[in-house]
Amino acid sequence: MNITRENIDNLNAILKLKIEKQDYAEAVEKVLRDYRKKANIKGFRPGMAPAGMVKKLYGKSILLDEVNKLVSDSLTNYLIDEKLDILGEPLPSIKIKSELDFENSEEFMFAFDIAISPVIDLKLSKKDKITYYDIKVDDAMIQEAMESHASRNGKTDEAEIVAEKDLVKGKFEQLDQDGNLLDGGIVTEDSLFAVDKIEESNIRALVIGAKKGDIIDFEITKAFSHSADLSSMLRISKEVAEMLGGTFRFTVQGITRHVAAEVNQKSFDAVYGEGTVSSEKEYKQKIVEEIRESFVSSTDYKFLLDTKEKLVVKADLTLPDEFLKRWLVAVNKELTAEKVETDYPLMKTDLAWQLIKNKLIDEQELKINEAELLDFAKQAVLMQFRQYGLMHLPDEQLEAYAKQMLTNKDESTKMMDRAYEKKILAYVKETVKLESKEVTIKEFEELFK
Repeated sequence: MNITRENIDNLNAILKLKIEKQDYAEAVEKVLRDYRKKANIKGFRPGMAPAGMVKKLYGKSILLDEVNKLVSDSLTNYLIDEKLDILGEPLPSIKIKSELDFENSEEFMFAFDIAISPVIDLKLSKKDKITYYDIKVDDAMIQEAMESHASRNGKTDEAEIVAEKDLVKGKFEQLDQDGNLLDGGIVTEDSLFAVDKIEESNIRALVIGAKKGDIIDFEITKAFSHSADLSSMLRISKEVAEMLGGTFRFTVQGITRHVAAEVNQKSFDAVYGEGTVSSEKEYKQKIVEEIRESFVSSTDYKFLLDTKEKLVVKADLTLPDEFLKRWLVAVNKELTAEKVETDYPLMKTDLAWQLIKNKLIDEQELKINEAELLDFAKQAVLMQFRQYGLMHLPDEQLEAYAKQMLTNKDESTKMMDRAYEKKILAYVKETVKLESKEVTIKEFEELFK
């Protein structure tokens, strides 16, 4: 076995592998002997077929398999021994053709193109400036959070007169064109709807102020235009709901009102746990802390995007573009050469960023242990639950959900990558000059447009 390297430039090279008979002969013979022992050839008992016949039947495929294994192992070992940091994987050379005459020759020459990773010289210092955005917590956010807490911890009461936010229960009866009950028409008892879901304001005004026993006639599809809502409310099929029209009579049978919890010690304990907060001032301070904490993932994400852009520009990497385009097509069945050509600028930026991340991980000796990964997964789970209004979960539940998430290989890989990015961002924050800038939530959202 002989491997030689021909450097085309600093980023591209050709590896030539010359394979002779002595490199593969013993392995091929061994596999042939094993085949002979197991081969089921008509006219011969297992293991008794002539060696020549077994070789004639299977020799060529065995040779191909063993040579391919030899090439793969030799390439891998060569790259490790020579400490070559390559991009992608070796590809059949387009400049030098492999010599593979398996019919008439016992020697073969394979030629592969390889792309060598560029040298990254990235020296960060306080001379490098990156903006970090802080989202201002305003009174409206605090009020919204307080109202959300009050609503979740409120109670439901019966009311005498319908108000805008009430839930109304009653009887629906379909009317004919003359305003009389339609013979054989739809009649639904104990039907429910929320007043604020009524679409036409005139009909909503008729319902607001009504009392138990009051009768209201209105065009059903002007109040509720979605067939799925009508189907559920009137307990009819979706097909019937889609064709429904005309006037219905509604008799009010019950009025339910959700009463928000008062801002007092009981509601403080319900939200944050007993004794955690003991005054309205502390309550609002806790809300501000939570809102700021909820913004961290967004502001860090923006900082990540800005850091990526800054470092990619600063590194100014030259990449073996033509090789990478070939490689992307070769390893992705869904990608065409035309698609890669169109999307390559973005792909190139992502690859440059991945190389920079790897450089920083190695250079700064960043590590993620199992405990750190689990803690990161717990934070990710907590953020998911908070989207549904569950602000606090017992640690044992968080840990159980996080461990379950990490059993998924894809999720675990994503978590590991994000955990490394978090450590990279922490290093960048310490190393460069952070220019803090406070913005409103609206101004922050505009930064992504």
